[in-house]
Amino acid sequence: MAVDMNPSPDNPMTTHTDLARLLTPQSIAIIGASSNNTSISGQPLRLMIEAGYAGKIYPVNPKRDEVQGIKAYPDAQSIPGPCDVALVAVSAAQVPQALRDCGKAKIPFAVVLAGGFEEIGEAGMPMQRELNAAIKESGVRVVGPNCIGVANIATRAFCAFGGALYDKSLEPGPVAVVSQSGGVGLSMLAHAHARGVDSRYIVSCGNEADLNFFEFCHTLLGQDDVQLILAYLESSTEGVKLRELGQRALQLGKPIILLKVGNSGAGRRAAGSHTGKLTADYTLFKTAFHEGGFIEVTDLNEMADVAKLVLGGRYPKGRNIGVLTGSGGWGVMTAEAYERNGLHLPLPSPETAEKLKAVVADYGSRGNPIDTTPVYGKQHTVLEIIVDEPNWDMLHVRSAGGPVLKEWLPKFLDIAKRTEKLIIVGWSPVPGLDLDIKTELEKNGIYCPSFSADAGCAVGLFTDFAMKRQKYLSRGKNPIMRPLEKQSLDFGNGSGALAEHVSKQCLARYGIPATQEVLLSLEEILALKESPVSFPVAVKLASADIPHKTEADAVRLGVKSLDELKAAVQAVTAGGKKHAPKAHIDGISVQEMASGVEMIVGAVNDPHFGPYVMVGLGGVLTEVLHDVAHRFAPVTTADAREMLASLKGAKILEGYRGAPPVDVDAVVDVLVRLSLLITDHRDRIAEIDINPLFARAKGNGVVAADALVVLR
Repeated sequence: MAVDMNPSPDNPMTTHTDLARLLTPQSIAIIGASSNNTSISGQPLRLMIEAGYAGKIYPVNPKRDEVQGIKAYPDAQSIPGPCDVALVAVSAAQVPQALRDCGKAKIPFAVVLAGGFEEIGEAGMPMQRELNAAIKESGVRVVGPNCIGVANIATRAFCAFGGALYDKSLEPGPVAVVSQSGGVGLSMLAHAHARGVDSRYIVSCGNEADLNFFEFCHTLLGQDDVQLILAYLESSTEGVKLRELGQRALQLGKPIILLKVGNSGAGRRAAGSHTGKLTADYTLFKTAFHEGGFIEVTDLNEMADVAKLVLGGRYPKGRNIGVLTGSGGWGVMTAEAYERNGLHLPLPSPETAEKLKAVVADYGSRGNPIDTTPVYGKQHTVLEIIVDEPNWDMLHVRSAGGPVLKEWLPKFLDIAKRTEKLIIVGWSPVPGLDLDIKTELEKNGIYCPSFSADAGCAVGLFTDFAMKRQKYLSRGKNPIMRPLEKQSLDFGNGSGALAEHVSKQCLARYGIPATQEVLLSLEEILALKESPVSFPVAVKLASADIPHKTEADAVRLGVKSLDELKAAVQAVTAGGKKHAPKAHIDGISVQEMASGVEMIVGAVNDPHFGPYVMVGLGGVLTEVLHDVAHRFAPVTTADAREMLASLKGAKILEGYRGAPPVDVDAVVDVLVRLSLLITDHRDRIAEIDINPLFARAKGNGVVAADALVVLR
């Protein structure tokens, strides 16, 4: 049956606020404007005056007739013309009334700089409640509070403050900066600019009392003057919105290069105290980043490097890279850096290898990397040979240096223009020298890292996005066949854990195989003349009130005879009653013993991100090493295979040290079916646990030895 198995956030948000007047205001009021042009309330006016903002500025200060040479007004209602944005630069206690005044003056947007709200904890909650009420009463859409503001570099509309905005060399580029931290946002703007990546917009979200990170990113992705977003995210519980945003970025081919912090420990605590907001589990953030159009980086250097590659516009079609160098040592370092980051260095084709014999000396290298030795006159000849090499999707070329560099440049650019392949130039000159040559290369969209480690990391991340985008486009909107229709399940009105045999019945409705079992009472088993299931068997107490039977001493494994069976049922009954005296006992389950590679499979309906599935190899690999893969539901067979391949212990599934390979197709099928079960019944199911799932040898399927379904 053909149905849409794409994730629910595959469609972009249908409605979001029109932020055009906020991002490109023609007129700005500054509530609380100060004549002290070094203060927070004085800097925005100073910045716009010095930068030459061409729109109208209305300082509002009831104590002054003019501020910094511009006519001032006693309140927002006194402003003589329409106004797009109010920059609210007053204390926290004055903010609610300022917003109400803006509402009466029909100013649609306000940027609130002041802190002292929920981010300071319980002490700030009264002010937060007043702020929320004022936002609702006024109808004004609010940025912040506790932010540095919003700036448009192109128009010099600086509804913001901060040192980076005083840089007169700032020029508008095709980048937007969106940050939950004002200070980090300014650093992102400045650092990217210093590396040749220019931004048009910068938005500091602050506490997000109203407008939030997702609304800004959605708006900016939709603008023709933005090709990518540089983002800083600390805290959020809006997992579904994050996934929607990722799908939109992927759809438009505009990556969000993201620095995510506050993921664990002290960082997570600090993020909460900074923004006053909670954050969801980082594992699911990682899953969302993998699924959507995000490129996650770890610092501002990586961010700028990846941005350069994106803006260069040459997207690799695969993970294979060829390396051309004049130094054996640099070749080794570069090759290893790329391999560490998921790229491959295959040898050139026989045809290319034959051509290289005439150019590269025997004491060089004709493989990959290619080492011409320091005879740069040969490099262009070699580059012309390899530029169309079919085994390589991109090329890394170590530049010339010294007196031949100016002669090297035009020849290199001429060859580079003949191909659509991504070409990276490993910059070899001494730092600080010949920067005009490097600038010329970068103007032509060439990424020029000085260090192999930087190149490997940035190109690896960029290639990951390119492959993700390629997969998205090839998938298109074609429906994918799901193995079965939605099944009707009667859960009743209860909540909590279902008994194992009932949980397995749910799995069976979705075609997930479980061990053969018979449910009998204690008396029925004690009266048996033969076992209802072939020995050896497992004996388990069946009770929804005892979901974790091992902890209750209510399980016996490897029971081999009728006498052992009868002794086992008495033991598990006694263990269960001791553990939970008031538990309702459904009976005792006698099950076949299963064997194979032990795996754990599960599904959770997360309150922030929605349903997802997980898989790992059982035992120590899951419990100690946390070798587990996650994907949001429903998953396709391709997704499921990717999950298994990503496990650190994946080689065990392929067959290791003489063991046969397991039935990977059957494991994949279980993941797909489990994802449909949790998705189809997300209104009732909170989580599903299959532990262990035994994966048998290839062709022999899988079997769930234990299962637990928990209802919401």
